[in-house]
Amino acid sequence: MSIAPYTADQRDALQEVVNIAMGQGGSSLAVLLDTFVALSVPRIRIVESSAIAETVAQMVGDNTEITAVRQGFFSYLRGEAIVIYGQEGCHDLADLMGYDANPDAAIDQELLLDVSNLLVGACMTGIAKQLGADIGFSAPSILAERCPVYNLFKAAKLNWTHALLVEISFSLEEKGFTAHLVMLMPEESIMTMRDALDRFLESL
Repeated sequence: MSIAPYTADQRDALQEVVNIAMGQGGSSLAVLLDTFVALSVPRIRIVESSAIAETVAQMVGDNTEITAVRQGFFSYLRGEAIVIYGQEGCHDLADLMGYDANPDAAIDQELLLDVSNLLVGACMTGIAKQLGADIGFSAPSILAERCPVYNLFKAAKLNWTHALLVEISFSLEEKGFTAHLVMLMPEESIMTMRDALDRFLESL
C-alpha cells in the first residue's frame, strides 16, 4: 500500500496549523514551569511503519537514553502522541517544580504524566480546533523508562503500514530539559487530515 504525499499547499497549511498549536503548548508549559520555553520548527513526514523507530531516533538522538509517555487521541483524528524525555530533563523537571533533589520514582512519574498531558492536550486540541474537528484523549501512561530510543517503538507495537509523523521539541534555555512531542497518525488519519487541510485552505 502506498500513500500519496501531501501537496505543497497541504504541507504549508499543516505546518502553519502545527506552529500555532505548538505555540499554545509551549505557552502552557512556560506558565507551569514559570520559565521561557524554546520551540523547534515542526518536522512533518509520512513514513512507513518500519522506518518510524529510525526516524524518531535521528530526531531525538541515536544514543539518547529516554523515558516516554504515551497518550492516545481519537474521534475525527486518531493516533498516538508520545512525549519523549531525556534522563537529564526528567531530573530538571522535578527541580523546576520545586521538589527535593532526589524525588522518589512515583513523583517523577506523576510529573511526567502531568506535563505530557498538558503538552498533548494543548497541541492536539489546538490542531483539532483550527481544523474544526472534535478530539478525545485516553489517559497518559508511561510507555518506557530509561531505555534507548530505538527500543521505544518495540514497546509501542503500532500495527500500521504508514504514519503521519509530526515532531516538535520543547526546551529550556537554562536547563537540560527537552521534551520531544511525537504525534503519529495511521493511514486513515493521513487521508482524513488531507481532507481537513483542503477545507482549511478553502476557508482562507
